[in-house]
Amino acid sequence: MKRFPVPFYLLIILILFPEPSARAQQHLKIEADAVGEKISVYRAGLADPLLTQNTRPDFRPYLHPITTPDGKGELTQFSPGHHKHQTGLYWGLTRVNGRDYFHHPGDGYWKRISARVEKAKGEQVTWTTVYDMIGKGANPVLRETQKWTMRSADTSHVILDLEWQGAAMENVTVSRYNYGGLFLRMPWKKGIRAQALNAAGHRNQKGEGKRSEWVDVGMEIKGLTDDGHIAIFDHPQNDGFPTPWRIDGQFGFGPSHARLGDWSIGKGMVKTFKHRFIIYTGAANAETLNRQWSAWSGQKISR
Repeated sequence: MKRFPVPFYLLIILILFPEPSARAQQHLKIEADAVGEKISVYRAGLADPLLTQNTRPDFRPYLHPITTPDGKGELTQFSPGHHKHQTGLYWGLTRVNGRDYFHHPGDGYWKRISARVEKAKGEQVTWTTVYDMIGKGANPVLRETQKWTMRSADTSHVILDLEWQGAAMENVTVSRYNYGGLFLRMPWKKGIRAQALNAAGHRNQKGEGKRSEWVDVGMEIKGLTDDGHIAIFDHPQNDGFPTPWRIDGQFGFGPSHARLGDWSIGKGMVKTFKHRFIIYTGAANAETLNRQWSAWSGQKISR
């Protein structure tokens, strides 16, 4: 039987409009619960959410669980025995006008103002949480806004972006401390395989306190053959860039501007920080992470 070449215009159609199954892998959908305490992100074809944003009215906002792109492994941990105050992926400053929001996820320290779904369907979805951080006199000290954007290019990795803003309700000083701010708790336990890697090639505790454009942590995850990873990127526009990082003995990690010293936000002023998260399974590849960081930041890592 004679075969005929595929017409050029059909090739263009196939490129511009891929197979429905491929496009379906990229489709995300947000569902919010009836009582307003959870925002869950689903991908077509998976029964369980890839990510859940928790938005209780009197508790620090946090993301848990975050799963691997195929939905088979859970990459975050809520309130482990070794650090009960830690809540998956969250933002908690340790010393704000003398008050500690890192170790107090509840206890009258937080008040929800709003939790909104901005874009509920598509290859990219967006949601925003707004919370007041409550001071000693029951008055708000800082209003924090977290704007999240999630993309699912395929089943190999998920991209999550955060823009954090702190609007000062009074003059605010965040005092020097070895950790505090953005932090991620993964499900580490003694005896499992785990590794941290930063942009300079430092591994595990050798990266503790070091300044770096990014840090990646991967570990053995229940239900997976390969390790599960989350890499966190620091943006060049962030104060103190590249920021020093906390990497604790149980592989909890996050950038901490306060390691460089006291920093402040004047009353009525707003401070902004930006971060990207790459969620994937397999082995960490520094060259790949450097390329991904450069594509996001617009800068090159020169070492």
